[in-house]
Amino acid sequence: MSVVERNSVERGTVTQLSDRPQADVLIVGGGVNGLATFRDLALQGVDVAIVERGDFVSGASAASSHMIHGGVRYLENGEFRLVHEAVTERNDLLATAPHYVRPLQTTIPIFSTFSGVFSAPLRFLRHGAGKHVERGAALIKIGLTIYDSFSRGGGRVPRHTFRGRAGSRRALPAINETVKYTATYWDASVHDPERLALDLLRDGRAAGGDRARAANYLEVVGAADGAITLRDTETGAEFPFRAAVVINASGPWTDLTNRALGAPTSFMGGTKGSHIVLDNPELLAATAGREIFFEHRDGRIVLIYPLKGRVLVGTTDLEHDMAEPAVCTEPEVDYFIDLIGHVFPDITVDRSQIVYRFSGVRPLPGHGDLAPGFVSRDYRVETEQLPGSADTTVISLVGGKWTTFRASAAHLTDDALALLARPRIVTTHGRAIGGGAGYPVTERARHQWVAENRRGLSKDAAATLLERYGTTAREVIAFVDEDADDRPLRTLPAYSTGELRYLASTEDVVHLADLLLRRTSLAFRGEATPAVVAEIADAVAPVLGWDEDAARAEVAAALAAVHAADPTWQPAAAPVA
Repeated sequence: MSVVERNSVERGTVTQLSDRPQADVLIVGGGVNGLATFRDLALQGVDVAIVERGDFVSGASAASSHMIHGGVRYLENGEFRLVHEAVTERNDLLATAPHYVRPLQTTIPIFSTFSGVFSAPLRFLRHGAGKHVERGAALIKIGLTIYDSFSRGGGRVPRHTFRGRAGSRRALPAINETVKYTATYWDASVHDPERLALDLLRDGRAAGGDRARAANYLEVVGAADGAITLRDTETGAEFPFRAAVVINASGPWTDLTNRALGAPTSFMGGTKGSHIVLDNPELLAATAGREIFFEHRDGRIVLIYPLKGRVLVGTTDLEHDMAEPAVCTEPEVDYFIDLIGHVFPDITVDRSQIVYRFSGVRPLPGHGDLAPGFVSRDYRVETEQLPGSADTTVISLVGGKWTTFRASAAHLTDDALALLARPRIVTTHGRAIGGGAGYPVTERARHQWVAENRRGLSKDAAATLLERYGTTAREVIAFVDEDADDRPLRTLPAYSTGELRYLASTEDVVHLADLLLRRTSLAFRGEATPAVVAEIADAVAPVLGWDEDAARAEVAAALAAVHAADPTWQPAAAPVA
């Protein structure tokens, strides 16, 4: 059976939409904002469908800095509403998604005392124009004091602290000796952003049943006679779909989606942000388990962030043409290596230590000549009628960020409910997400959970699955326990064939790259080697209906996808297990 034949037969998620081609609400865009809105609407009992032209969470949402933060730097832009909302949402996520969102100790190295105190107001008034002046300790102290104030009444993280040169060197011995102070505060990290978004999808389906339908690799290609034309990107099959409300949550592609709907807009002006992931034990140790968040020489706020045994370094903020793929260029890599040297000058970093690169476009509003760092990270909603239809309203989300996905989804949901003349039934504020429900947050509670749920698996194996999936690990454990052919991968024993078959059979996996990039951390950690990828393809081929030729093609395509942001990568012959 060919790949096309297999997909045309087994793509039941697409059939669910084509067999009943209407809903109250159609969401276009399966990133975190679209999926959060899908979940919220499903909880309200709305008949809702969501489509994504690629894999779920494969666009802008897959290129985040893995932070859930209030955005202390947005204070200098005067975005107090956004910071307050983001801190509130950060605190909520620490409680509702403890399996993936956790407190993050963040340290700012500071090289001067009073620099920037007098120029900061002018920088704000000029929207970033003029000569850059370094932010000194006094200015950062003011900002962090204001930032702490937003966490009062429900704050879940400690307040900031300052250290002088000696204290800074004791805490971070490898830090640049010219650093005069360090300021340490707490935000939050999201260890597995794609998996958190997939939990939103899972929750939406569970809440809505057959009135909450979702399909990836299904794109909007047009509109005619009041209906949206959807195309299965795997087979090319097209069908019309009708909805009273269309929510355009396609992020940086919002204008392109509206153009396909016959309603061209010019809302977006996103900038490209790239990251690299390093396997550098010395640098990892130098961070002392905390994110280093600081101002580079050009004034750009950048980060060095220990994560999953690797070090994440980012990010850039460059104008980008949406017609071109987003890649992490060699000049950007030079920039990252230089910024590491700015803070840790005695640690050697080179390109051979890069295990992964990724790059994406922020869904920012159009900003003309405004400096990228001063473009608002807030969101707004635009509403218009679908051309040629008096019965369909199109709502476009312009902007937004990972941290505020629940709040922006609530805004979109409330707007859709108003158009449908339906009341909100429940709030998503404080509602556990996916495997965060009942997640054991203490070591003792985790041991107890493992003891009660591990079935025939070892304690270590069950604990690993709990760490990866939260309490939904219960389902993974049951699947693996019943898989008679389960065994550790020969090339990567930390994963088993049963676990990968569970993901392939239950989580909308269409291509091998979906597993490597979004269902697991294999690509991020640099573990998606040709040998590992080939063995995984062999393990999941029976579940996904791949014959030998299809599996070989999937291996080649997956390796290309893993290295898509690396313009220097050259494919080599990929072994087949």
